[in-house]
Amino acid sequence: MLHIDNSLTPDDLTAAIGRMWELSAQKLLAIEQTWSPGAGAPVFTVGGRYTSRAWTDWTQGFQFGSALLQYDATGEERFLHLGRENIYRYMPVHITHTGVHDHGFNTISTYGNLWRLFREGRLPHDPAELRLCELAICCSGAVQAMRWARTADGGGYIYSFNGPHSLFADTMRTLRVLALAHLLGHVLKGEGDQPISLLERLLQHAQTTARYTVYYGEGRDIYDVRGRVAHESLFNPNNGSYRAPSTQQGYSPFSTWTRGLAWVLLGFAEQLEFTDVLQDAQLEPFGGCTAVQELLLRPALTTADFYLQNTPTDGIPYWDTGAPGLVHLGDYLNRPADPFNPYEPVDSSAAAIAAQGLLRLGHWLSGQGRDEEGTRYWQAGLTVLKRLLEEPYLCTDPHHQGLLLHSVYHRPNGWDHVPEGQRVPGGEATMWGDYHLREVCLYVQRIARDERYHAFFAPTEGG
Repeated sequence: MLHIDNSLTPDDLTAAIGRMWELSAQKLLAIEQTWSPGAGAPVFTVGGRYTSRAWTDWTQGFQFGSALLQYDATGEERFLHLGRENIYRYMPVHITHTGVHDHGFNTISTYGNLWRLFREGRLPHDPAELRLCELAICCSGAVQAMRWARTADGGGYIYSFNGPHSLFADTMRTLRVLALAHLLGHVLKGEGDQPISLLERLLQHAQTTARYTVYYGEGRDIYDVRGRVAHESLFNPNNGSYRAPSTQQGYSPFSTWTRGLAWVLLGFAEQLEFTDVLQDAQLEPFGGCTAVQELLLRPALTTADFYLQNTPTDGIPYWDTGAPGLVHLGDYLNRPADPFNPYEPVDSSAAAIAAQGLLRLGHWLSGQGRDEEGTRYWQAGLTVLKRLLEEPYLCTDPHHQGLLLHSVYHRPNGWDHVPEGQRVPGGEATMWGDYHLREVCLYVQRIARDERYHAFFAPTEGG
């Protein structure tokens, strides 16, 4: 399990974060020099160079959003121009993409980051451009909310690209687009001009995810371990009844794909923060603020605890807790992860996502007066981030376009590059892993500098 360093502070990581931004700048410029729009969005590196992989087009926002994060952290204007120009040229098609559940990834990383920079006064006030960003967010949020399937218990969920029977764990983090669109006053109009609340759909999806995707050790099946996460939950599309857990990118329906776990942890933690900026009256139809926060907090806590208990001592998880090759690694949870082992790959991208989730959860709990709990998760998040900012995870090779190494995409399909002489993937990067390393570093950097709290909804005061 993770060995938490309780002595770490954000200040202790500032030098390493600064080094990361220097490397990040090199990587972003290298990708821009070689990337061909006709080849599709960059997904992962092969031999150190970003390549595309068609499955669903969900990584373009991380590509351009990374440039905005670079500008946000360093003030280097060239990255603002790079991100901005590419967003307005290539991202409009993603706004109305009706075939994916990934709007929160593509839209909030791009238009959402621009909107936030305007709101924070980091960009010169431009009413026309601000309204353009708001229109993009509102449209994207409504399109995301349209992908709606009802459950037999009267709830519902945003269904995955697999179809109306499929709920993905990943979608929990994409709810940011519904949250921000709601904050901007938008609703989805249905048949007969029926207004559909984006906040209601957000909370219903969260409730369905909390009920079916996350396990609580209550005996749902013989593999019901507290905090376990199913990548996919299957429903009967005819009547909305729950059928079974499943997975696309994990090892089995009854083990935990660690990146799916990380998406859920971060998604619930971020929505807890979002509830703090809503008026009590907005949450009254859903039981009130306390009930909504309890709904979001339970899965956040259980997944956070599972992560701490089922991750090696340095905080870098293997790609799936049930991966069959782990049996050959012996007592692997009581020593640092080994990204060069011949049996199973680690997934550093899961660590980058989870680190932010742990930090946000810890910060929110401390803000509620639950300091002991909050400090535990906060220190855990700093511990994981410290390791990610060290080699062999942080890429210092100027000829490699990746920033965060030892990240994997789809192990069951065998899509990830296996280096010559190795048996499992390693040494490569993914677009979402690089983005989320930058995002969590920006988050901690702002804390260290006592700057405005970093959140997608641009709070007016410290979070």
